[in-house]
Amino acid sequence: MEKKITKKDLAEKLVAQYGYTKKEANEVVNTIFDEIAAKLAKNVTTDISGFGKFVVKARKARTGINPATGEKIKIAASKSPAFKPAKALKDLFKK
Repeated sequence: MEKKITKKDLAEKLVAQYGYTKKEANEVVNTIFDEIAAKLAKNVTTDISGFGKFVVKARKARTGINPATGEKIKIAASKSPAFKPAKALKDLFKK
């Protein structure tokens, strides 16, 4: 099994495959991720064709239970980023 992939790994791939300088490659990778994050912060979906969508999921306020005390607590509404894989990406796992 391969190790995890990092932004540095992606930048090194750009250097090796396309001849970018390390600085240029890092700027490209950071720009992509910064743009996705900025759009998510504005509640805008980012769709990368053939890969998937980055979306913001909203959770309603709800009542929960503190497992340590059994006391009922209020859990505030929240938003969090989520990823929905595209069909092409899902199909890679059917083999």
